[in-house]
Amino acid sequence: MKNFTTSASQETAFTVSQLNRQVQQLLEASFPWILVEGEISNLAKPGSGHWYFSLKDDKAQIRCAMFKSKNNAVRFQPKDGDMVRLRARVTFYGPRGDCQLSVERMESAGEGALQQTFERLKTSLQLEGLFDAKHKKSLPEKPERVAIITSPIGAAVRDMIIAFRRRFPLTELTILPSLVQGADAAKNILKQLERADGSGHFDAIILGRGGGSLEDLWSFNDETLARAVFNANTPIVSAVGHETDFTITDFVADVRAATPTAAAELLSPDKKQLIQQIQQQEHQLTLRMSRLLEQSQQQLDFLNKRIRHPKERIGQQQNELNQLKRRLEQSIQRTLSEQKLVTTNLLHRLENNSPTRRITQERQQLNEINTRLTRALSNTLSNKQTAFARIIEKLNLVSPLNTLSRGYAITSKDKQVIRSVEEVKKGDPIHVRVQDGEIHCVVADTSSS
Repeated sequence: MKNFTTSASQETAFTVSQLNRQVQQLLEASFPWILVEGEISNLAKPGSGHWYFSLKDDKAQIRCAMFKSKNNAVRFQPKDGDMVRLRARVTFYGPRGDCQLSVERMESAGEGALQQTFERLKTSLQLEGLFDAKHKKSLPEKPERVAIITSPIGAAVRDMIIAFRRRFPLTELTILPSLVQGADAAKNILKQLERADGSGHFDAIILGRGGGSLEDLWSFNDETLARAVFNANTPIVSAVGHETDFTITDFVADVRAATPTAAAELLSPDKKQLIQQIQQQEHQLTLRMSRLLEQSQQQLDFLNKRIRHPKERIGQQQNELNQLKRRLEQSIQRTLSEQKLVTTNLLHRLENNSPTRRITQERQQLNEINTRLTRALSNTLSNKQTAFARIIEKLNLVSPLNTLSRGYAITSKDKQVIRSVEEVKKGDPIHVRVQDGEIHCVVADTSSS
């Protein structure tokens, strides 16, 4: 360290590195963690995975860094011009003398207000008891009819259908299409929920959609919708977003599924497991019958040893025992055949519910309808042509031209038909219309009839 002397006093001079170190210690001690809002600019995403950008307002800006381990948790893809809220630590890089923010968490500036609204509503409904486990309804073990309220397009509805078809295709699915994002989404979902629950037709209802930001999922945080879910008579599974996403409907619903696919798995028994159970029961039944047969055979052998005389009685009882043995064997075989038939019928039912078979049937129906429509159009056209021909005949009967063809004529003056001799006088030019043309005349004289 070097000293210099002034006229006033002797002061210690800092090196640049010492000064920057002091500044760093003061800044980082004064601002351990802060929340700051601003607009992103000059965003850079190099191959390292870290993010570097500036945060600015209309009067100033500051450099920011968000490392890969932190930005993996950001729920949206930021871009230049986005308004964001950062939780960050103020740092000072001594070698360059730069002040910057080391960002711990980033959210859209609008999400902060939404999160506060979410927490308030969650707390209010929780205090009312809408989340209590005692109000939750149990899901049916093997639901036959399930309603799915979701967007008819997208991965969520496709994943749920695939899961049901894979695990238990006998389940009857009804897709109730609804908006799942935007201003009218909550009303749309509520309408479909009331429709499904009010019908009393379904064993369970799924409310589902894919993942997204808090704003994307906001329609599932509607208070009116939450109360409708709570008051529903049908068991409801909430399958909104990914495993880390939570909405108000998740807390109010009878069961919350981590994903839409998980919801389908909760409501669909595994067909492979059911087949295994049937096969196990068949095996156990076979073992029981075998043991019963063995016991009967032992009893038969024991009786054979005891009953020796008289020979006729022994032979009679032997025949009876043989008949009982045959009846028992037949009964066992019949029971096994019936169980195999039940198993085969179940397998056939599963195969008959294949989407390919249903598509073929629908295509045949469509072809039949098309044939009937073509035939109906042809008949209608023929009837219309016949009716038109009859109308033409009627017109011809009353047509003036038809009258002229019978030798009559039409006389006119100044394009007005003459109906009386009083309408003309001697010397007036007149026109006489006959079938094949007109005759131009001059009145020579008139007389009354």
